[in-house]
Amino acid sequence: MTTSTYSEVWDLDVFFEGGSSSPQFAEHLQQTKGLVEDFKAVVSSWVPKNVVLADAAELKAIVDKFETVTKKVRQAGAFVSCLQAQNTEDVKAESLRGRVTGLGADFQIALTELGQKLTTIDDEIWNGVVAQDSLKELSFVLSESRQGASEKLSKDEETLINALSVDGYHGWGQMYDVIVGTIKVNVDDQALSVGQAANKFSNPDRDVRKNVFAAWETAWGDKSAYLAKTLNHLAGFRLKVYQQRGWEEVLKEPLDINRMKKETLDTMWQVIAENKAPLVKFLERKAKLLGLEKLSWYDLDAPLGQSESKISYQEGAEFILEHFSKFGDEMTTFAKKAFEDEWIEAEDRPGKRPGGFHTYFPEDSQSRIFMTYSGTPSNVSTLAHELGHGFHTYAMRDLHTLNRNYAMNVAETASTFAEMIVSDASVKNASTEEERLALLEDKIQRSVALLMNIHSRFLFETRFYEERKEGIVAADRLNEIMAEAQAEAYGGALDQYHPLFWASKLHFYITGVPFYNFPYTFGYLFSLGIYAKALEEGKGYEEKYIALLKDTASMTVEELALKHLNVDLTKPDFWKQAVQLCVDDVEEFLQLTEDK
Repeated sequence: MTTSTYSEVWDLDVFFEGGSSSPQFAEHLQQTKGLVEDFKAVVSSWVPKNVVLADAAELKAIVDKFETVTKKVRQAGAFVSCLQAQNTEDVKAESLRGRVTGLGADFQIALTELGQKLTTIDDEIWNGVVAQDSLKELSFVLSESRQGASEKLSKDEETLINALSVDGYHGWGQMYDVIVGTIKVNVDDQALSVGQAANKFSNPDRDVRKNVFAAWETAWGDKSAYLAKTLNHLAGFRLKVYQQRGWEEVLKEPLDINRMKKETLDTMWQVIAENKAPLVKFLERKAKLLGLEKLSWYDLDAPLGQSESKISYQEGAEFILEHFSKFGDEMTTFAKKAFEDEWIEAEDRPGKRPGGFHTYFPEDSQSRIFMTYSGTPSNVSTLAHELGHGFHTYAMRDLHTLNRNYAMNVAETASTFAEMIVSDASVKNASTEEERLALLEDKIQRSVALLMNIHSRFLFETRFYEERKEGIVAADRLNEIMAEAQAEAYGGALDQYHPLFWASKLHFYITGVPFYNFPYTFGYLFSLGIYAKALEEGKGYEEKYIALLKDTASMTVEELALKHLNVDLTKPDFWKQAVQLCVDDVEEFLQLTEDK
């Protein structure tokens, strides 16, 4: 029973009134520019003395300025991201994005110089500096910055790279957004945004899905030459930078960003590859239940049965709050505030960007969540997922800003953990076998997405980068690499794949984080281990969960797992146990559908 009415449109005016024409935001950008310039000047004039107390005092003053500037830049970036997502035709927002990117690049120039100067401090002196009470809590992240700087080029060379990246690297990333904003998916004489069209892949009518997919492929295919050029130049820029730095391994940067060993990544994928058979059986059984010999790409999200009850946004919100409350009070309080204070943009309307995301406004300690809600169980899961991201930032709200820069892989841990709370409780509390089957199938679909779909993205991207080292990779070849990666990742379970997925998936074009794929799978399986602990210990586990989240930006993932879960991520045991939880769901599904 719904007890509240929540707005489906977020409130951005609380930050800067007037959207992309906001005078307040213009003033914010001007202030931020001045603070960035001041920070650059302070860093430039600093000369480490290789004396513990003197360097510690001066570094602390620099760190304090850094915290202020960081909040300003992130506030601006969050606002522009929201403006662009809610209206892809907002031309002013596109212009503002360029200004914010420029500020970020200038800021990064100063951070690059700061990192270089940290490397001039003697190792023994450095250990004394970060052991001081004023810096002790920041020792991990400061030492990480120092180590990273030692592996890069000179200050002048890195400064040049950052400056050129504004109109080069980041410019190509923004070009993708411009191209996507022009795409319309024409279905039955109706021009749909890509977000609206994507929601139709869960339609129970196969003819609808098939027609939408054909129109979807046509729409992205029409722009494939532009998108291929964009993707090639993004990759080319990265590869040239890596080459200059002497980095032979393409995965070095994403692994460093995710504070993760390659050994851990390799072990995770190996265990997944060895356990694909049950997921293939699930896809084969789903095909049979739908009356098909084999599923096609557009059948993956098809609901079982000919009818599917819609879940209103209000019902979805109450459903999430109900199940969050069974885990802990703090998560429930956060989610309720997000709904009540209009932190969520969920309205199904034209002109919105596809997909969903969470962003944070540090100066106001508020989150904003973006998605397009059309009433499916998958939409409820997405909403819970993004609220999980929000809770992660909420849990870290009292930490120093430098200790809140958690990587994507552990970010996805919090989001998928929130999904698990909702989906698992839903399956267990289903009132009928039909409802249980539908909810279980929706839960398994996440395993398929994270262990198969994400795997295909990883395979595609690693292979694409190897070919890109030899020169431009044409759109037709990108299609081939993508289709081959999908066939391998899905164990040959489909009879039609989505070769233009490289074009339609935003993640391949994100400049902030390279290889925006494997962290999702890591986060999913890592969250299963945490979730198992939560089930074992009950509602009281929330305090331990928050303690884990607070550590996510101040240690490696291997250290995090050892401290809070007492497991070694470089060994297969943990990953086998996590994947087995996915297999258990499949086995239950196969049992329930054996005679159907």
